[in-house]
Amino acid sequence: MKLRELREACGMTQREAAKALHVRPPTLCGWEKGVRKPSVDVLPAMADLYGVSVDALYGREPPGVEEKDAS
Repeated sequence: MKLRELREACGMTQREAAKALHVRPPTLCGWEKGVRKPSVDVLPAMADLYGVSVDALYGREPPGVEEKDAS
């Protein structure tokens, strides 16, 4: 799932999410556009804010979770 989709699913604006993560809105915008990458220091806070795992932020499933069958 993309960062913007995660933020929107939580009903947050960029400004609200940036404030919660202690970054400036342009920084968050860069992350969402893929122009910049968040540092490893912010990933746990971002995962907590969006209610997902750090693996999910990278588009991965945690170990032991099988992908759903596409059929």
